[in-house]
Amino acid sequence: MSTIEKTFSNGEVIIKEGDSGNSFFQILEGTATVYKNYGKDDQVKLTVLTPGQYFGEMAVIETYPRSSTVVADGEVKVVEIPGEDLNTYYRENPDEIVSIMKHLGNRLKQLTADYNEAKGLFTDIEKGAVEKKSDSILTKLKKHISFYMSGKGNLSKPSAEALRESKDVVSKGGIENVETYSKGQIIFKQGEVGKCMYMVHGGIIGIYSNYGKDNEVKLTELFPVECFGEMGMISDESRSATAVALTDDTTVEIIYADDLKNLIITYPVKVDMILRHLSHRLRNLTYDYFTTCKDLYELYNK
Repeated sequence: MSTIEKTFSNGEVIIKEGDSGNSFFQILEGTATVYKNYGKDDQVKLTVLTPGQYFGEMAVIETYPRSSTVVADGEVKVVEIPGEDLNTYYRENPDEIVSIMKHLGNRLKQLTADYNEAKGLFTDIEKGAVEKKSDSILTKLKKHISFYMSGKGNLSKPSAEALRESKDVVSKGGIENVETYSKGQIIFKQGEVGKCMYMVHGGIIGIYSNYGKDNEVKLTELFPVECFGEMGMISDESRSATAVALTDDTTVEIIYADDLKNLIITYPVKVDMILRHLSHRLRNLTYDYFTTCKDLYELYNK
C-alpha cells in the first residue's frame, strides 16, 4: 500500500479548508492545530491534534470538500493514506478501523456537548433566566458566536446522496448475528454499558432520552440501513439513550469491534457504510449546532 510519510515545518498548512480531499492523515510526531477560516479576520481555532490522531478522513469517507485547515505547530511528521487505498489500509491495519471510529465518536461527543450547551444557553436567555450581558454568560456566548461567524454563508446540511449507494449494497448482502423485536421492546436502556453496535435491517427504531419518564424525549427515528449504539462498542461509557422497536418484526444486526476486522475482509462495504454513517451524523450535528449558534447570535444582538 502506498502510504507516505511527510514532515511539515512550523506554520505550514497540511490541508486547506475547501480543497477536495483524496487522502487522510495520521500524526506520528508533533502537534497540529485545526482552524476554520484560517488567516481571515474571523479565524477560529477548533482543536489541537496530537500523535496517533487522524484528520482529513471525512473528505475521503464522504467525498466532501475539506471542512477546516490544519496547520503544523513546530515540526510535524504525518503518514498520508490515499483514499483509493482505504480498504487495503484497513485490511493491513484492522485495529485502525476501531481507532478511526473512536476518533469520529469523540468528535461527536464533544460537538454534542457544545450543541447542548448552546441550546440550553439560548433557552435561558430567551426565558430571562440569565442576563445575556453578564461576564459569565458573555464568556460562554463568545465560543458559540465565534463558531457561527466562522461558518456563516458556507455551511449547509448534508444530503443523503452520499449514503444511498452503500445502503443499497448493504441491504442486499447477507447478515449474521441478528435479533428480531416486537413493537415496544427495548433493545438497550439509557445508563447500561454496551459492548456492541447495531445496524437496522427491518422496521423502525426510536431513540429516546429519559424513556418512560415525565421528561421523555424522542431524539430520532432510525430506518434500514442506519446504525446506532456505536459509542457503546468503541468506549466503556454507558448508553446515553434508550433504543426501542417502534414496529413489529424490527430486525437488527449486532456488531462487535472484533466483527469489523472480519468484515473488512469479507464485506468491506459494510465497514464503509458504518464510517459514512458516523461522518454523516457528524456533519448533520455540525449544521444543527451552527443553526443554534446563529439563533444565539441574533438573540444576543436584539
